[in-house]
Amino acid sequence: MIEKPFSPACERNREPILAVLRDFFADRRHVLEVGSGTGQHAAHFAAALSQLVWQTSDRAENLPDSRAWLDEAALLNTPAPITLDVASGPWPSGPFDAVFSANTLHIMGWPEVEAFFAALPGVTTTDAKLAIYGPFNIDGRFTSDSNAAFDASLKARAPHMGIRDAAAVDALANAAGFVLHEDIAMPANNHLRLWQRSTP
Repeated sequence: MIEKPFSPACERNREPILAVLRDFFADRRHVLEVGSGTGQHAAHFAAALSQLVWQTSDRAENLPDSRAWLDEAALLNTPAPITLDVASGPWPSGPFDAVFSANTLHIMGWPEVEAFFAALPGVTTTDAKLAIYGPFNIDGRFTSDSNAAFDASLKARAPHMGIRDAAAVDALANAAGFVLHEDIAMPANNHLRLWQRSTP
């Protein structure tokens, strides 16, 4: 039996995130999770939100991790994880009426963040909802000393990484047709930002 990977951060933040998604995704049916990582979020959220088909995705080298969690959970609403590199694709055809991603934008390079948002119109419904969790800068400034230290550690690992500015991310979302619905402060100086796609 494959030993499941474990993310303490996912364990800590899953309940605060779920509390928001219960309401925001209440009328949704088919969600695409981008960058599913260990699969802990998917297993937890799909079990709690049984009306949703929760499609996980990540780079090929990360899929065994999420498979381990999903195989153990054995939920009927979690299809097999799919390979997705946001920069090069291929993106699944969908259409998805919801997209979720957690702690990914600061790991991607900025061109990948741009590619992520640019791809959304092609794989989502015209009323799709988007939820992204993680740290954000406000007006180009860190919101805490811990986030500044985290950003420094990211850049030490790889220069392309770093905490993204909320306004810059909103601009990409707006260009893809998504309007900010709510920005919710979360524990540990993180935010859960919610957007709704507006019909042209």
